Amino acid sequence: MLLRFFCGCVNTYLLLREFMDNPTRSERSRAAAIQAALTIISRDGPGQLTFDAISRESGISKGGLMHQFQTKGNVLKALLEYRTEYFESFSRDYLAKIDPEEPNPTLLTQIATTRESMTQQNPVGHAILAALVEDPALMTSVREADAKRIKRIKAEAADPELALLRLEAARGLALSALLGLCPLSDKERARLFDRLLDERQWTSSSEAPKKPRSVRASRSANPSDQNA
Repeated sequence: MLLRFFCGCVNTYLLLREFMDNPTRSERSRAAAIQAALTIISRDGPGQLTFDAISRESGISKGGLMHQFQTKGNVLKALLEYRTEYFESFSRDYLAKIDPEEPNPTLLTQIATTRESMTQQNPVGHAILAALVEDPALMTSVREADAKRIKRIKAEAADPELALLRLEAARGLALSALLGLCPLSDKERARLFDRLLDERQWTSSSEAPKKPRSVRASRSANPSDQNA
């Protein structure tokens, strides 16, 4: 009787351990599948992202992948979630290190985050392009979150238009590099990002805006125009 009780306890323990381990194994499998998908997109292009390809790359059975994700659209959603989680964490850490007296904290954080997106071994930007091609509706939440960041940037900036210009310049650098269209070297891009992040490089809104050089030169050459 004691032996049966002991065996029952062991069986219960094994069942409980299996129950507790399943979520952990499922999370590991999900993470491995996402990394495999990022590798495929980066190496072979979005068009080559299939369950068969993910299975070969990750070593997870196709049946296991289908159970985890059901559809390719869900794989793309998982890639977007991975990207969002990583860069939200990066942004929080960067923002926490900014001096409270520093102007434009949200702008600086977003420029730095954009710069960070260019350093990834498996560029998550490819996952975004893949999602856009497959299902543009997947980007709705991304656009909504970005709209909130833009609103904060404008609220914090003394010159909202200049702040947005800096942000879009950073995004342009990142996107052109992602698409292979940027003729600049890595060092040149790094220097440009340094300038975008350096508040001292940007004219204070309290200063009167200067006329373009060509206009000033024209006025100097024609003094009578200045009295018109």
